Amino acid sequence: MRPVSDGQVRKLMEELSKHGKKGLAAMKAGMDRKTAGKYAAAGKLPSELPAPREWRTREDPFDEDWLEVEALLESTPELEAKTVFEVLCERHPGRHEPGELRTLQRRVRAWRAAHGPEKAIVLAQVHRPGEAAQTDFTTTTELAITIAGQLFAHMLCVFVLPFSNWQWATVCLSESVAALRRGVQRALFQLGRVPKYHQTDNSTAATHRIPDGKSVVPDGGRRPFNEGYLAVMRHFGMTPRTTEVGAKEQNGDVESGQGALKRRLEQMLLLRGSRDFESVEVWQAFVDEVVRKANAARGSRVAEDMAAMRELDVAKLPEYVEDIARVSEWSTIRVKHCAYSVPSRLIGEVLKVRLYEDRIEARYGDQLELCCERLVGRNQHRIDYRHVIWSLVRKPGAFARYVYREEMFPSPVFRQAFDAIQTPHQGTKGDLAYLRILHLAASTMQAPVETALAMLLAAGTTITPEAVKGLVTEETRPTVPAMVAPEVDLRTYDALIAEVRP
Repeated sequence: MRPVSDGQVRKLMEELSKHGKKGLAAMKAGMDRKTAGKYAAAGKLPSELPAPREWRTREDPFDEDWLEVEALLESTPELEAKTVFEVLCERHPGRHEPGELRTLQRRVRAWRAAHGPEKAIVLAQVHRPGEAAQTDFTTTTELAITIAGQLFAHMLCVFVLPFSNWQWATVCLSESVAALRRGVQRALFQLGRVPKYHQTDNSTAATHRIPDGKSVVPDGGRRPFNEGYLAVMRHFGMTPRTTEVGAKEQNGDVESGQGALKRRLEQMLLLRGSRDFESVEVWQAFVDEVVRKANAARGSRVAEDMAAMRELDVAKLPEYVEDIARVSEWSTIRVKHCAYSVPSRLIGEVLKVRLYEDRIEARYGDQLELCCERLVGRNQHRIDYRHVIWSLVRKPGAFARYVYREEMFPSPVFRQAFDAIQTPHQGTKGDLAYLRILHLAASTMQAPVETALAMLLAAGTTITPEAVKGLVTEETRPTVPAMVAPEVDLRTYDALIAEVRP
C-alpha cells in the first residue's frame, strides 16, 4: 500500500472544512476512514509527522547466520530464499522454525535490491509503419474447441504488424513450415500489401530441422533458415529475420497479441453459447470474423501501415510441397519420418507425394493412390489393413508377430471378435479365421462386417468367416427395382425443328 501524500491530507482537510463528514472526505481524498481520522486528529501533514521507526520490534532469527546467507547469495545469486533456508536448517539443526521462512524471504529480497546483480531489462522497441511483420504460433487448449463433437487439438499461426497491431490468425495442426507458409500467405492476401521484413523467433519451423549441408544464412543473418521458408520469403519479396536468442521482447507484439486474441475468442465463444463447430472451415471462418472486427477498431495506424507497404503483386503459392518416395517391400512409404501404407501392387515404384499442412496425397503418374490425414511428429505410422490383408491371408503365420499387427483391428468390435475367435482356436488357425473376416471387410465394406460381428458377439454365437459372410450377404443383397422403359416419341423433336426453321 502506498503511503499517504501531503496532497491527500490537504484534500481531506479541505473537504472536512466544507461539510465535516469524515467518511465522505476520506473517500474523496483517497484514503481509509481510520487513516483520515488519524490525520484529522493530528492536524499535520505526513511530511511533518515523526519519521518511521528504524528499530526492530523483535529479534531477527537470522542475525547469527547472515554472513553465511550473504556468502551463499554472492557465490550463487540464482539461489532462492527457500533453498537457502533448507541449507541453514541442515547446517544448524533445531535453530530455525518453518515459520521463519517468510522472514528470510523478506531479508533476501531486500539484500538483492541493495546488493544483488543487475537484472535484465525489457527493452521497449520503436516500430516503423510497414517495416516488418511478426509471426508466431500459439496453442488453443484453453478454448476447448470441438469439431463435430470431437476435441480438436490445434494451434493458431498469428501474423501481426507491430506498428498498428493489425493481426490475422490461421488454424493449423502443428508448428511446421507448411503451417507457417499457409499462415503468412493468408495474412498477406488479406492485407493485399507486403512489408519489407518478416520476423520469427528461434523456435519455429523456419530455423529448425535443416538437413546437413542445406543450411542457408541470409546476408547479415546469424541463424540459418530452412530452404522451404526462404522460398516463401523469396516468392513474396520479404527479407527474413529472427529475434536474438533470449530476447523475447523483440517479438513481443505478436506474443502479447496472442493472449489478447485468445481472450477475445473466448468472449465470442461465450456469446455464441457453444464451442462445437461443424468443420474446421467453419471454425476458421469464426476466427476470421472475430479478428476482422478487432482490426476494424485499430484506427488510423493501420492506414499508415498500409501506405508504407508495397502492393502484393504475386500469385498464391500452392499449399503443399512435393516430394518423392519409393514404396518399400513392406508396402509403405516414408514421408517426413513417418510411414504410410499404399496398395501392394506399387511395391518398388516411386510415388510423387504432396504434403499439405493437414494431409498428404500420393500419386503414381496421374492416379491418386493415397489421400489421408498427415501424421504429426516422428516415427508415427498409418497402416490401412486393406493394403496388406491379401498377403496376410496367404501367410497367416506372420500375423502373430507382424510389426503393424495392432493396425489390423479397425475398431474395438474387430478386436473383440478376434479375442472370441482365439478362445476355441488358439494360434494360427484362429488368426486365419480372423484374417478371412478382415479380408471380407476389405473386399466388400467394413460397416456391414462390423455390424455382423456385433450381432454374433451379442448373441454369444461362435464367430466363423462363414457365419459373418452369411449375415453380410443377407444385409447387403440389393433389391433391384422393376423399371419400365419409356417410349420415346420422336415427333416432339420434329415439331421443335419445324419451329426454328425460317
